Amino acid sequence: MDVRHLPALAVLALSLLAGGCASTNISLQEVREFADASARLGGYAELSTRFRDTYAREQPYLPPAADKIGRENDARRRAVYDDFQSAQKAVVLYMQTLSLLAGEGRYDLTERLDDLGNGLKANADTGIEQRHVVAYTGLTRLLTRAIASGYQGRSVETMVRDGDADLQALLDAMITLTRYYAKTNENEKKTVLGIFDVEIPFAAKPQDRMLVTLAKIHYMNKATEYRLIDKRYELALQGLTKVSDGHRQLRENLGKLSGVEIRHTLANFGRDLRLIREGLQGYPN
Repeated sequence: MDVRHLPALAVLALSLLAGGCASTNISLQEVREFADASARLGGYAELSTRFRDTYAREQPYLPPAADKIGRENDARRRAVYDDFQSAQKAVVLYMQTLSLLAGEGRYDLTERLDDLGNGLKANADTGIEQRHVVAYTGLTRLLTRAIASGYQGRSVETMVRDGDADLQALLDAMITLTRYYAKTNENEKKTVLGIFDVEIPFAAKPQDRMLVTLAKIHYMNKATEYRLIDKRYELALQGLTKVSDGHRQLRENLGKLSGVEIRHTLANFGRDLRLIREGLQGYPN
């Protein structure tokens, strides 16, 4: 089109339109990579499953008097497992939505809405509070509006501004639960290894030598397993904290996402999250 033959007002309109496109068509590669790395972090879901299955691992080591309590605890863990998974599903779907908004492609996440779960309930034993429940409801409503509308009127800036408070509360819930999982695992470790600490010194008869040797090997294997699992809890907490801090930086820098500093910061967060994910993959569940 030759603008020389257009009226002055038309040229002005084209200039304003081009300027508007240029201002909104900024590179959001680092935002997308941070959101992708956050969605793929892993760790929490696997540790939730390990928490649920605690009784199956510790049952062979429980004395008869403690088995009844073990079964009661098992029922309680299984009752809250889906709730605890719901928190992670909402955070992952939020990050997937944010990645989509920061990218050029478009794909439908509607089916993922059906997989969010039944929600989150307050649980004094684990530290889940009503504010976490409210945050889950708020974030899922935001996701439903954004995804069901085909993302009309949604941008990275709008999504981050509307979602940050609820996202931060849900990440806090996941961090709280991961610490609770670690505490449960510590109690399991004391139960399992404690049996050997008590029994091995009393098996001093010559005919018990082979049994003691096998018991010591089993003890060492279990002790190694728990050391590696402890590292998983540490890495999972680091990862969740990185997601929280990275999104907070995103929220604080809305309006200047094309700036070199925030892009560099987000790139570092994305890199760190990928390294943590690789570390998590190197340790057993």
